[in-house]
Amino acid sequence: MTAREFAAGRIELVLGDITRESVDAIVNAANSSLMGGGGVDGAIHRAGGPAILAECRTLRAERGTLPPGEAVVTTAGRLPSRYVIHTVGPVWQGGTHGEAEILKRCYRNSLGLAAAHGLDSVALPSISTGAYGYPLDRAAPIALGAGRDALVEGSPPTLLRWVLFSAADLDVYESALDAL
Repeated sequence: MTAREFAAGRIELVLGDITRESVDAIVNAANSSLMGGGGVDGAIHRAGGPAILAECRTLRAERGTLPPGEAVVTTAGRLPSRYVIHTVGPVWQGGTHGEAEILKRCYRNSLGLAAAHGLDSVALPSISTGAYGYPLDRAAPIALGAGRDALVEGSPPTLLRWVLFSAADLDVYESALDAL
């Protein structure tokens, strides 16, 4: 594990499975339908069970699809966390279609919901760097910068743990954290 302290909290980087994190909330790299999918989204829905999908269906009926950059909260079902914060990342289109701003909003809105719910610890994935094709070396500084900004502002949460899927991803995030 790699960690760095900031004014009002800590960023940790770990290699692991986000569905096993015992934190107040985990962030889901969801698709706009909120109906589950592949990657992190599918793993969270499978591990959390039907309660997550049931709340997602209710949210979808109330508000429609979730636009990229926005976030919503549901139960965590059978997961060890209390909540799941679902956010939709941008699909990489070469970097000229506002992808960086959308990705930053994913993290800001997710951490804003965590703060609004008084949550102290959040586990996050590397949003949009899988099937959505966002280059990892461009995504990591945006993700960690948004986390640092939230910690410097001083509202909860105070622990942000990025859970990376591979050692190569962890290396990229460690370099980005060193550069902050």
